[in-house]
Formats: sequence, C-alpha cells, structure tokens
Amino acid sequence: MKTADIAQRYLDYFENNGHTIVPSASLVTSDPSLLFTVAGMVPFIPYLTGVVPAPYPRAADVQKCIRTNDIEEVGKTPRHGTFFQMLGNWSFGDYFKEGAIGYAWELLTRSDSEGGLGFDEKDLWVTVYEDDDEAESLWRSVAGVSPDRIQRLGKDSNYWSTGQPGPAGPCSEIFFDRGSAYGIDGGPATDDDRYVEIWNLVFMQYAITNVRSKLDFDIVGDLPQKNIDTGMGLERVAFLKQGVENMYETDQVRPVLDRAVELSGRRYGADHEDDVRFRVIADHVRSSLMLLSDGVTPSNEGRGYILRRLMRRAIRAMRLLGVEEATFPELFAASRDAMKASYPELQSDYGRLSAYAFAEEETFLRTLASGSTILDLSVSNTKHAGGTTLSGSEAFLLHDTYGFPIDLTVEIAQEAGLEVDRSAFDTLMQEQRQRAKDDARSRKRAIADHSVYRDFRAKGETVFTGYTDLETESTVLGVLVDGVSVDRASSGQVAEVILAETALYAESGGQVADKGVIVGPGFELDVIDVQRPVPGLISHTVEVATGEVGVGSAATTVVDAANRRAARQAHSATHLVHAALRDTLGSSATQAGSLNRAGYMRFDFTWAQQLSDATKSEIEEIANNAVRDNLEVTTRVLPLDEAKELGAMALFGEKYGDTVRMVDIGGPWSRELCGGTHVSASAEVGLISLVGEASVGASNRRVEALVGQDAFRQLAAERALVSQLSTSLKTPREQLPARIAELSASLKAAEKKIAAFEAKALSDRAPSLVEQTQQVGAFRVVAEAIGSAGSADDVRTLALQVRDRLGSTPAVVALAATVGERGTIVVATNDAARADGAKAGSLAKGAAAILGGGGGGRDDVAQGGGTNVAVVPAALASVVEALRSA
Repeated sequence: MKTADIAQRYLDYFENNGHTIVPSASLVTSDPSLLFTVAGMVPFIPYLTGVVPAPYPRAADVQKCIRTNDIEEVGKTPRHGTFFQMLGNWSFGDYFKEGAIGYAWELLTRSDSEGGLGFDEKDLWVTVYEDDDEAESLWRSVAGVSPDRIQRLGKDSNYWSTGQPGPAGPCSEIFFDRGSAYGIDGGPATDDDRYVEIWNLVFMQYAITNVRSKLDFDIVGDLPQKNIDTGMGLERVAFLKQGVENMYETDQVRPVLDRAVELSGRRYGADHEDDVRFRVIADHVRSSLMLLSDGVTPSNEGRGYILRRLMRRAIRAMRLLGVEEATFPELFAASRDAMKASYPELQSDYGRLSAYAFAEEETFLRTLASGSTILDLSVSNTKHAGGTTLSGSEAFLLHDTYGFPIDLTVEIAQEAGLEVDRSAFDTLMQEQRQRAKDDARSRKRAIADHSVYRDFRAKGETVFTGYTDLETESTVLGVLVDGVSVDRASSGQVAEVILAETALYAESGGQVADKGVIVGPGFELDVIDVQRPVPGLISHTVEVATGEVGVGSAATTVVDAANRRAARQAHSATHLVHAALRDTLGSSATQAGSLNRAGYMRFDFTWAQQLSDATKSEIEEIANNAVRDNLEVTTRVLPLDEAKELGAMALFGEKYGDTVRMVDIGGPWSRELCGGTHVSASAEVGLISLVGEASVGASNRRVEALVGQDAFRQLAAERALVSQLSTSLKTPREQLPARIAELSASLKAAEKKIAAFEAKALSDRAPSLVEQTQQVGAFRVVAEAIGSAGSADDVRTLALQVRDRLGSTPAVVALAATVGERGTIVVATNDAARADGAKAGSLAKGAAAILGGGGGGRDDVAQGGGTNVAVVPAALASVVEALRSA
C-alpha cells in the first residue's frame, strides 16, 4: 500500500463520516513561539484552546511537520525523521471518547478491500492513562479489545497538556506489535522498539492551572467544550503496511536512499555506519525539499539555518561515503519524483526549489575546501608544536564560523595522527545550545498569552472597513493593559483596544499598519500599532492622549489620509515592480518577501545574480510605463482554487483561507493574492524610482524604490546636485561624466606624483638616520620618530634602507611615524641581530601595545600601530629597553 494511498484512505474514511477535509497548513507556522509546524495540532491550537471559534464541528487532515530536536537520532532508529506527515481527526465539542475510539479501531481493522488499513486485531495493543477507567471500558465495549491487550500508563506517557494553563486531558495510544523477532514480550509498557506507536488519541476534557511542570499541575474542572485531537504517523503506518524495516525504506523515501547508494558505489546493508548515512541523506533531502516548497530559503539564522543545516548534513554524509562532487541534482530529483503524487507543487515549482538547493551545495562544497585549508593549517601547527590533540576551540571555530562538520574534522585529524578534544568541543556546543534555548525562552516569555483574546474573538471577527472608508464608528469590546484585560485605560497609559469594526489597516502582507487616531466621548487615542494577534481579530495598540477609554464606549477610528494614500501607492508600486521583474527576468523571479510603507517599497525575489544597470533601468521603465498607461486596478474575493486557476501569484509560505482577495492591475499582467490597500488606477501611484539593488542571501536579491512624492523629492535633489556640479565645474550637464572622469584622472596622477616625492624625501633621510645610530648592548640601534608619512609601506621601505646601510654587525631599526591619525611603528632586524635574539615581531608587538593597538610579524621585519600618537617616544624607548635586556 503506497504512502499516498494510505493518506487518501484516511481522508476518504473521515469525509464519509461527516468530517471537513482541511488542507495541510504550511510548514512555516504563524505561531511566533515556533519556527515550524512541529505537530499535527499546531494549526488547530486556536480552535482547541477556544481562542478562535472552530469553523467546523469535526475535521480531518494530513499535516506536514518538521521537527529537528532529535536530529541526531535520524537514521539510527526505525521511526525518527525530521519531516513527517500526521494524519489527524478533530472534534470541537462534537464527538468525544466513544467516537474517537470507534473511528480509530474501525479504520485500522477494516479490510483493505473495504477501504480500511487492514491491520490484524491480534497485532494491536492499546494504552490508556492510569486513572482513565472510562477509556478502558470503551476500548473493551466499543472496539472489543481484550483486557490483556490494554495497559495503563502514567502521566509521563499518557497525559497531554501544553505545559501552560489551559486545556489538558488523558490520552490513549494504539501500538503495533512487530513480533518476537524485534524485541521482548510485555507490551508497550516495556518501552521496547518492538512496539510501534501508530495512533495517539488525546481527550481534551480538563482545565488546568498552577502549572509547576509538564506533569505537575492543578485540575480546576471540566472544559466547557470537550475536544478530540488525534494523530497517526503516516510514515510509521507506511513502513508497517509496506513490510519494510523502517520509514527510510518506504516508497516516499527509499528512492533517494537508492540514488545515494548508486552515486557512492557502496551497498546498503553492508555496513551499519554507511546505512545510517544513507538514511540521513534520504531523510534530510526530503525535508529540505519540503521546506523549500513552503518558502524557506537557506540562511544563517532562524528557519533558514535549520534548512541549511539539513542540507549540509546530507552533503557531509555523501562526503563520508566517498562522494565529493555535487549530488543534489540527482538526489533532489529522486525526492521530487517520490513525493509529487502527494504534493504536485514539487513538480511544477521544481525549477525554483532546485536552484536554491544546487546553489547551497555549491557554496558548501567551496566551504569544505576552504575549511579543509584552515584545518590543515591547524593540524600542521599542532604537530609542529609537538601536540597530539587538536583543541576543541579550533574544532568549534571551524564548525561555528565555517560550517565545517565536527565528524569531518575528526576524520581528517585522525588521518594526520591527531585526536580532537571532543570534550571541549561538546562543552562549547552545549554552551551555544543553552544560549539558543535561553533566547527561545525569552522570546516565548515575550509573547502575550493569546488566551486573553478568547472572549473578544468569540464575539465575532473584527470587521475591516478600510478598503472603502477612512472613518468608522464602532464600539470598544475590550481594553488590555500589559496583556491583562481591564475595564478602562486613562491618559498617559499605553493599552490595546479591541473594536467591533475598524478602518485602520493591521500590519500584514508586507504593508505596515496605518497611522491615525481613535476618538470617542471625552477621549482621544493615538494609534501606535495595529496587529492581528489571533486570526480574525484586530488589536490597536494606543497611547491615551486625553481622557479615559472604557469597555462599551463608542469609538471612531480615523485613518491618517495622507499616510494611507502614500501607503496605497507604495503597495501598488510593489505589484508593478513584481510584474516588471517577471517581464524582464522570467517567471523564476518569484516573490520572497516585501515591505511597503508610505513613500517606500522593497521587494525580495529569487535570483542568483546581481542585476546589471541596464536591467534595473528596464525594470524601472516597465513599471513607470504601467503607471503612465493608467491601468485599472480591480479587487475580487473568490475561492482560492479559482484564483489559482486564474494565475494569481501567491507568496510561498503564506497561509490562505478558502476564500481570498485577488488584486489585478491591468488584468492578468499583474494578478496577486493580496489583502493590502491599493490605488484604484495605476496612474495614482505616481513616480517609481529604483534606489537600490543588493543580495539578501543565497539566490535572493532585493530591490528598493521610492514612490510618489518621495521619488519626486529624491530626483529633484539629484537634479539640484547636478546643477550645482555643472555650475561649479563650468561644464554643461551632458558633459559632466567626462569632465569628472578627467578631473579624477588628473587627481590620481597628482597624488601619484606627490607620493613619489614623499617617498623620495623619506629615502633621502636614510643617511641622516644612520648617523643617529646608538650602541645598545651587542646591537647597533636606530630608534627614531620621523614625523608624518604617506603610508605604512613608506615607513617600512625606509626602515629596510636604513637597516641595509648598517652593515653585517647586529643591527635593529625602529622607525615611528604618524600615518593619517594613527601612530605606526616598523621594526627591522638583520641576520646577525636575529642570531643574537632580536625578533622584529615581538619588538613591534610590544611597542604597538604602548600606542594602544596591536602588531607583529616576521622575525626580520614587522609593524604595528595604535591611536595614541602622543606616546610614540615611549614606544620607541620600549624597543631600546627590550634590546638592552636581550
């Protein structure tokens, strides 16, 4: 039974039993406390907690998930994968334990021919929470499970909560017994790998508070609405139904593993370590492909860092299998073909996805080459010093700064006869992980408890009237101060205000929040920010300017009209620039992010190369031609599928509902899904002036533009500057480039002559400096300050000239000069001086420290410097004293 078939059977079964089928949410979750959708329940949390009313009483889905907290276990166990799919059925105050148990058992044990999964009852075990008599009774009466196949377990395994005050409840799990060949008898209570958990039924029935830990809390009563949350691991069911040993050998993963085997020339099953590497490659390539498909791109932080880590672990594993050339073109294609039946977008969007993957592999292969050079130097230095162990700090530097994998460092070091101080490395890694955890905890603490919005959201969605109105009368539904719901807020306080309706736009889709005020009887509120803390609810962060605002008060939102007009211009300009980019570069130049505010827009897009000046001019001209043509701007609300069929562009990773708002500018030429505010015709945008283009990561570029009046002001300022230059240089405008080039060339020639004169002047001082020689112990020493110099190289040249004039007896030259605003010192020694222990590097380093800086170099010549030029005499004296003590 194919994996895609198992998923479809699941959805068909629950659809036939009255469940709404919900498409998978993106792997990129909107929950600010999470980087990814880490569990099937994440998209449903607002409904399960009651913050947002559920739009359906019962639902089922196949949810894409990414979880990397146990990444080191990937490939070592039958079931650990970083990407996995959770089959879930959900009840929001509808059926409860009896229904959940009946559905699960029927689907599992119904025959294949009848649309079930065809598991034999004798192979299944059930666990329940130790105090849940009701669940055990229902398993026996509804499902007919024998009492000796039901085990009671404690809170650590069979009780669910978020670890915070809110809903909680017991859970019941279904396990498949793989047989005595896989482990010991005794059922799931043994915690043996023989028993594979395939389905978890969570019975959310209690409200908890005073949460002291995940297992220690107070139950304060029953929830007003009892919910069901179940999750069945698709990959686990697949490997059991397909009769293979683990999830890596299922039909959606095995093709990548097989391709890696072919590329390496090794045999799967011949060596345990190799097998683990093959599984890591298969898992990580699939996970990377799925993350790319949801809009994540490689970077050095956040989600992009996780993606980069997965890719680089796969590359590293291939290298450890003896393959050093690029393999992603083969491996990603294999994963695409294995997954496209379930996710057709992998096929249609493969050009964009693969461009990121191939560029990342190319970059990391270069990193491995440069990291190898750095590692080779560290190995050489360690062996030269007589050491046998490469320090943990060097290994950590290679890992943290250069992305060089630790096991590759260990392998190369061992080939050179060295060990790596893994203990020190692991300590540094643990410190880094702890810093990351502390940061995550601080971010989580900074996030308001969204349950505070539950009662407001229960009153309905906030109605946004700002598409047509700049003022809207409404009623204050709620006031929050410091995240706590209060009756009122007074003058000087900062508060959140929830209204039934608002004309103020909440930040989303790249468009910043509106500016404006909220006024009512006896109060005026200055709007600081407008956000959507939970789906369907708009919250206004305000400062109470005058009076007092209370719950129930009448209130009118007033939008700053000039700011909104400019914001509309900027947002529509973003759409025009996007269309112009695609006209110029092709359909592969897709949106990767944007920001629009009054007078300014920036647009990130997928492209690997810097844009030429000609290309930028072409994009700018196309966008401004669209403004000139006064194209009609229309908006429609329609089903998502219909919008996609019409060719509407969607932002990768963005979460869209069943119905969407589509914005057309000039018909299909610019057609995007967008909830922002726009002009009614393109001529209203005004001027668009591109002012910047730069890289924002691997295969991503960013263009920036000023829009409308801001663009005009910028061009007017440039015109004034050109006019000023034309007047100052007495040159017509059209001849300014040639005139400036001529002046620049003349200036460079003059500077070159001056430098030559200065160098000659310094060189002419060599004889007089030789006359300043003093005898210090066994050394002839010249230690002089020479005033100002054009460059440190000039000082160095003079020092070497003086040294050469001092002959073959032990001689040291130390010259100090002011270069720019810094003190510079150069020390030179001859062969005889070095034989007597005078080392230029250490002498320069000591003198530079007195100048307030650093320095060093070779034994024969070295330099240093610092900002404290007043102590140059003391720095020179330190060289003399060091030689006196030599």
